[in-house]
Amino acid sequence: MNSAPLAGVAFLLLASACATVPLPPPADVAARAREAASYRARLRVSLKGPALRARTPALVAFRRPDGLRLEIPGPAGPRLVAVASGGRLVAVFPGERAVYAGEARASQLEALLGVALEPAEVMDLLVGVPSPRLRRYVAAWGPALPRRIEATLPDGSTLKATVEDPEVGAAFLDAAFAEPAHEGFRSVDAEEARSLWSGR
Repeated sequence: MNSAPLAGVAFLLLASACATVPLPPPADVAARAREAASYRARLRVSLKGPALRARTPALVAFRRPDGLRLEIPGPAGPRLVAVASGGRLVAVFPGERAVYAGEARASQLEALLGVALEPAEVMDLLVGVPSPRLRRYVAAWGPALPRRIEATLPDGSTLKATVEDPEVGAAFLDAAFAEPAHEGFRSVDAEEARSLWSGR
C-alpha cells in the first residue's frame, strides 16, 4: 500500500490545524502596543454570558490613564455613548433621552455592558495585554495590534471582538472623554440601561 497520499493528507490536516492557532507577535511589536497612550478602533463584538447575549458593532477609544469611550451606533445616530473617566462612568442613550451614572469600576461595567473588567483592563485587553483575572485570552495579531480577540471573563462570559482599523497614538480633544451631555434626560438603573442598548 502506498503511504504517500496518506502522509500528504496528514500533513495538510496538521498544517490547517496549526494555521488556526494565532502566533504571538514579535516582542518589539507587543511592547509598542502595550505602551500605547491612546487608541481607537471599530469593533464587532459578541458577548455570551449568564445574564446577557449580544452582538453589536462598537466604536471604542481610550486615553491613558483613565479615559475610556464606547459608542454603539444606531440607524439614526448613537444608541449608546458611554464614557469612563476620573473614576466616574456615564452612559447616555440619546434616542431615549436616558442616562445611567455610576463609578468607573468593573462592577458597574458589568452591570451596564456585561463586561466585568476595570477600564484599565479593557484598555489592556485591546492592545494584547490580558488581565490575570481573565480565565482565557487569545489574540490574533495584525502588523501592530490585535485584530481578533477572544476572552473568557471572570464570570465565565465569552467576549469575542473583531477589530477594524485600530490606531494607537491618536490625539483626542478632552471633550472625547468628558461626560456626555444629558441635560433633561431621565435617570435609569443598570438593568434598564442594559436593555436599552442590547434590546433585552
